[in-house]
Formats: sequence, structure tokens, C-alpha cells
Amino acid sequence: MINKITKLRLSLLAALFLLFFSIIVINLYCIQIIKHHFFSSLAQQQYTVIVKTLPARASLFDSKNNIIATEKSITSIFITPNNLKNKNALLLFLSEHYPQAIEKLNCHAQSHFMYVARNISDAEITALATHAPEDIFLLDEPGRWYPVGCLGPVVGKTDIDNKGISGIELLYNEHLAGTPTTASIEKDARSGRFYFNKKTLTTGHEGQPLHLTLDSTLQFLAYEELKETIKKFNAKEGAVVIMDPFTGALSAMVTYPCADPNCPHLDDVSLLKNKVVTETYELGSVMKTFLALAALEEKLYLPEDTIDCENSKIGYVNGMKFSTWKEHGHLTLSEIIEFSNNIGTAKIAQKLGTLLYDHYQKCGFGKPTGLTFPGQQKGHVTHPKTWSKASLNSLSFGYEIRATLLQLARAFSIFANGGYLPTPNLVSDTAYKSQQPSLLYRPETIHHMRSILEKTCTQGTAHAAKIPGVTVLGKTGTARLIDETGTYSPLKNIYTFAGIVEKGSYKRVIVTFVKEAERHDLYASSVAAPLFERIAQKMLIHDKVI
Repeated sequence: MINKITKLRLSLLAALFLLFFSIIVINLYCIQIIKHHFFSSLAQQQYTVIVKTLPARASLFDSKNNIIATEKSITSIFITPNNLKNKNALLLFLSEHYPQAIEKLNCHAQSHFMYVARNISDAEITALATHAPEDIFLLDEPGRWYPVGCLGPVVGKTDIDNKGISGIELLYNEHLAGTPTTASIEKDARSGRFYFNKKTLTTGHEGQPLHLTLDSTLQFLAYEELKETIKKFNAKEGAVVIMDPFTGALSAMVTYPCADPNCPHLDDVSLLKNKVVTETYELGSVMKTFLALAALEEKLYLPEDTIDCENSKIGYVNGMKFSTWKEHGHLTLSEIIEFSNNIGTAKIAQKLGTLLYDHYQKCGFGKPTGLTFPGQQKGHVTHPKTWSKASLNSLSFGYEIRATLLQLARAFSIFANGGYLPTPNLVSDTAYKSQQPSLLYRPETIHHMRSILEKTCTQGTAHAAKIPGVTVLGKTGTARLIDETGTYSPLKNIYTFAGIVEKGSYKRVIVTFVKEAERHDLYASSVAAPLFERIAQKMLIHDKVI
């Protein structure tokens, strides 16, 4: 017989077992039902790895199918902070060669991975092979190589992670980079070995190459000529743009000085700016071309109509005093442009009035060019509502109007293609093909302007730009810059030449520009016009025109 005490003990034991069993059941219910997603996610984190595989960045090609940007392996240094074998030796090495990495190491002491330096030089790689401590490791990563360094301001550059940060590289980053393939790989959480199936979550695609309208050889030739001119006159900087006046295709966009995009560490990123489109200037007398164009189109003057230029270097028009470079008496409209007389142009402007503003706008000044490029400026033309008493005079010889060199090249195309304003382009696939721009000026007006601009290059201020056996049309421009005091300085000048080279059906527009030469008594006729002539000569030979 089981006594009462034994029965009580058995009952208590059964109750305890029941309680424990209930707790286990409830706990299992919580784990498997209530917190199912939480623990499933935790398990996934232990044995599932998400891997992103980036495709190679696509190459860039010039108009002759030469590579101007392509993939290149770069070398970086890394360490594993949580698994150092000889920390003292590592710290001694870092303090001597990479001191900036020590503070970073202190902040990431438990990290599995840390970069010490990226995109190191060949000399550093050689040195590391013999002097690096055992905790230093090298890693090959995808990078970018640019065979023609002077294309940097146009082609642009990628950052350390191979993403475009300027120029075409930035503008077409997604097109060139493609998209990564994302996959999940299940591994043994204890050993770390992969043994489950690999599952593709998203399928990426390869980056697509781009063919540009640029001619890398012509770019280099223009760059070398520009560099020599800058050095000759000890100038601050300069630029050149070469454009097809029919298609708008840009063959060269040169700036000097410029940074080599292959350099891993740039001290001055402004040297990667494409100043042909990102900077605007008051270009001076080269704008008289479009004053004459407006006067002829409005039938206010004929090329042979004479204007009294007062035989003086000092002029008073509309009560405002200004100067011109040389005394002239009576000149025809054609001669006023040929010899760049400010008094004559101011008088023409007074007759045009607000029509001058309309024609500047008509020629694309103060408006976007249609080219898509990072940092491009549209310039400015002072509106008649805000004109001062001096504005018409200033506008007539290229002040109170700010333009990019690309805008100037585009506007000059009007005289080469019969009166149309082309849309500039850099990518061959988007080149002008079937587009039909509207005719802006009468053929008679264009004919008169071509004659004026040709005479300017044979007997006028731009005679240094003429090339035997080739038709050259163009105009010079010398302008003063505003200094720190807010006034136009006689010590700071810019020199511009906009011209057209023609032989048969071959036509190109070239704009040359030089800023702040050391000498202050120079004119564009002796700086920018000879530069144009040398570049045009090399271009004609390169293109097998002569």
C-alpha cells in the first residue's frame, strides 16, 4: 500500500514534470511559431552570404576607335586589425610610411579588414616586397587607365571605387559601369566552407562602351601647341575647341594646364575642369562679328557703307567715353570689323538698339548649347531692361556679355554652314544625323559676313591666321579682365581667336584662347591668331586635307 506521503510526492513530481513539459512546449511554440521569422533570419545570417559581383567598367573610344579610357588593375594595401601577428612592427612601419593610417587603426582595432592606402605606385609596391612587415597585405582592385592624359578634362575621372566623378565618366557612369549581379551563397556556419547552392537574386549586365566624337591625336596636337604658347607668353592658362560646323561633332576640347587623370592623388581638382564649357568670359572684339551680322541682317547697313570713326583713339558715343586701339577716319562696315575699330562698332550698335540683344540671343549666347556636360554654363547677356547708358557701347565690343568658348564656336558655325546653329555633341551615337535646324540668316547676309571675315584674315587684324592654299575666316578679340577691385585691369587680359578653316567640302571651326600673358601690351592678333594657324596646319595634315 502506498501511503499518503508517497502519493503526495508522486503527485508533486508529476506536477513538476508537467510544468517543465509545459514550459518546453510553450518555449518551442514561441521559437517555432511566434518568433519564427526572427530565428530564421538569425540562422540565415549565420550561413547565408550575399555576394555582389561588379562587371568590368566599359571602355571609351575616340572617333578613330582608339581607346581613351579602359580598365586597369590597381594595387592597394590592407591589414586585418583583429588578427595582427606583430602589432609593434606594424605600428613602426605605419608611422614611417603611412602615418595617417595609425589613427584609423586605433578606431578600427576589432575590424576584420582595413585599407592602409589605395592605388599605390609601382615604387611603393617594389619597396613593400622587401620591407613590409608580415601584417601588411596587397590587394588587386579594378581601376581606370587613360592613355591620353590631356583628354582628362573631357573624359573625366573615376574615384577610388571606380565610379565616375567628372566629365564623360560621370555623365555616363551607369552606362559604362553596368549593374552588379547579386547572389546568395549558403555556407557551413561553423567551418566557413561553402557547400550549399549558389542562388542568383538579381542578374546584372555588362557596361556598354562609348564612342566619342573626339580625335585623341588631334587633341594631343592642339594641346602641345597650346602648351608652347602658354609657356612662350608666360600666360596663366588657355583653351582650344575644334568643331564640325555641320554636325556639331567636337573633335578637340583642350585646356592647359590640366591634370593627368591617371594621377591617383590630385592636389588641385580644378585642373580637371573642362573650361571650354564651364567658364564664361567677356570675350571682347570677337563679338563684333555678330554685331555686323545683325546690322546686315536688319538691312541697316551694307558692307560698303561708310562710318566716321573720328580719326581718334578716344571716342564719345551716346555721351560715353571709351578708347580704340588705333585711329581711323571713315571706314566701311567691312573695314570696321577688319580693323576692329571700337568707335565704328559703337555707332553701329546705337543704330541697332535692342535688336543687338535679340541677335546675340539668336546666335545662342546666354542660352544652353544643347550639349549635356557636367558644370556647363549658359553665359549671360545684359537684358535691355537693365541697360545703363554705356551698355550698348559695351555690348558692341564684347563686354556685358559673357560666353563660353563652346558657345563662340557654335555661333561661328553659322558662317560655315550657311546660317544654321548646330547642336554640339561628344558622343558619336548621338551625333547630328537627320536633325534639320532652322535657317537663322539670309544667304545674302552670310555671304557678306564670309567676305568680311576672310578679309579680316588676309588684310586685317587676323592676318597671322591665314594659311596658303586654304580659306580662312575669322576674328580676333582682346579683352580686359575685372580684378579684385571690381574694375577692368590693364594688367590682366584675355586673347581669343574664332576662325573657320575650309578646303573644298572640308570645314572646321577652331577657337583659341589665352588668358593673362605676362606682357600687357599684346593683342590677340599676336597671341591667339598664330596659335590658331599652327593648330589648323597640323589638323589639315592630320586629316589629310593638305
